Amino acid sequence: MEIAIIGTGYVGLVTGTCLSETGNHVTCVDINEQKVKMMQQGKLPIYEPGLEQLFHRNINNERLLFTTDLAGAIQNASIIFLALPTPPGGDGSADLSYVLGAAKDIACLISSYKVIVTKSTVPVGTADKVKAVFEKYTDVEVAVVSNPEFLREGVAVEDFMKPDRVVVGTTDQRARKLMADLYSPYVRQGNPIIFMDERSAELTKYAANSFLATKISFMNEIANLCELVGADVDMVRLGVGSDERIGKRFLFPGIGYGGSCFPKDVQALAKAADENNYDFRILNSVMSVNEIQKKILVEKLKKYYNGNLEGKRFALWGLAFKPETDDIREAPALYIIDELLKAGAVVVAYDPEAINNVKSQLADSILYANDLYEALVGTDALLILTEWSAFRNPDFDTIKLNMKDKVIFDGRNLYDLQKMEEHGFYYNSIGRQVVNEFKQQTV
Repeated sequence: MEIAIIGTGYVGLVTGTCLSETGNHVTCVDINEQKVKMMQQGKLPIYEPGLEQLFHRNINNERLLFTTDLAGAIQNASIIFLALPTPPGGDGSADLSYVLGAAKDIACLISSYKVIVTKSTVPVGTADKVKAVFEKYTDVEVAVVSNPEFLREGVAVEDFMKPDRVVVGTTDQRARKLMADLYSPYVRQGNPIIFMDERSAELTKYAANSFLATKISFMNEIANLCELVGADVDMVRLGVGSDERIGKRFLFPGIGYGGSCFPKDVQALAKAADENNYDFRILNSVMSVNEIQKKILVEKLKKYYNGNLEGKRFALWGLAFKPETDDIREAPALYIIDELLKAGAVVVAYDPEAINNVKSQLADSILYANDLYEALVGTDALLILTEWSAFRNPDFDTIKLNMKDKVIFDGRNLYDLQKMEEHGFYYNSIGRQVVNEFKQQTV
C-alpha cells in the first residue's frame, strides 16, 4: 500500500517506520529541510529503542523515504496520515493550525479519492473541521478518519507492532476497509481493531491519557499521605494493584507525570469540558496535584537544609521525563532545576540520552557530567529524577567516595530502605519512611 506521513515528529517517524516494516511503501514529509536531509542520510533525530534497526532496514529496502515534496509524496498515496504538532495554547486548548494548514495544502493538490487520517491528538470535532477544509478547497472525494496513537515513549515500536488495540473512527465504509487491511498484520494475535465514529475516537485518546494521569496523581496523593501517617506506599501499591479492577500499572508514586501527551491532553480535555460548560473537577484536581508533585523534592530539600539552598551543589540523575527516551517535554527535572537555580543552588546533571536536549534549552545555567559518578563529585546531595536502569544498581561505595555527604533524595523510589540504612545514607524517597532521619538534625 502507498502511504504518506505528513510530519516526522515522534509519532510520524515511528508510525512511518513501522508501517514500512510490513511491506508498505511509506513517504514521510517534513518542511524542515535539514531534518529531512539528516534522515535521508540514515540518521535518526530521536532516541527510541528498537527504532534504528527498522529505520535502516526499510530505507535500505526503499520502502521508507523522506522528502520535503508534499505533492510528490501524496500523488500515489491511498492513505495520508497527518502526524503534526497540536501544542497547547495559552488557555490549554489544542492548536490545530498545523493540522488544518496541512489539510488545505493537500486539498489543493489531490485529484483522486484519499483517506485522510488524523494521527495527531486532536480535540473532539477536529475531523469535521478537516473535512470542511477539503470541502472548501476541492471537489475530490475524501474520507477523514480519526486514528489516535497509543504509543509509549521507550516502547513505542513494540506498542505499534503489537498494539493492545487499534482505534479507528470513520463512518466511511471504503475507508474502513482500507484501514482494516492496513492494520491487519499488527493484530494477528487477536487484539481488536475497534471501529467507531470519528468523535468517539477523538475523545477516546484524551479519555485514556487523562485516566492514566489520574491514576498517577491519585497514587502520588496516597504516597504523600503515607508519609504523614507512617505507612509504606510500596505495600499499599501492592495491595491495591493486585485488585484486578484496578491493575498494577501506573501506580508507582514519583515526582509527577510529564512528556508530550499527559500534560497537554489532560489540559485539553479540561478545556473542552469548560467550553461545554462542564466543571470537570477530577481533571482540575489532577492538574493541581501534578504541579505540586513536580516540586515535592525541592520542598524536601528545603526542609532538610532549613530553608537555605544557597551555594549547595546538587547532582541530578535523570533529565528525561521517563527512561528510554530523550524527550524532556514537561519533564519534572526541568521544574526542579528551575526551583534549585532560583534558590541559589549549583546543579550538576547527568542523563544517558537527554543531555543535548537540555543543553539546547538551559545552555550553561547548569553543569553537565559525562557519567553518573562524575556528576557526584563534591556534591551535597543526589537527586534521582528518572528511573533509568543504569541507576538501579550503582556502586554505592563509589557514590560515598565522590559525595561530600551521604544524602539521597529519590523521586523514583529505586532503592531498598534497608540497603540504604546499611550503607549509612540519609535517604528520602516518596511515600516511604526516611532512612537515617536523625542525620537531618546535624545539618
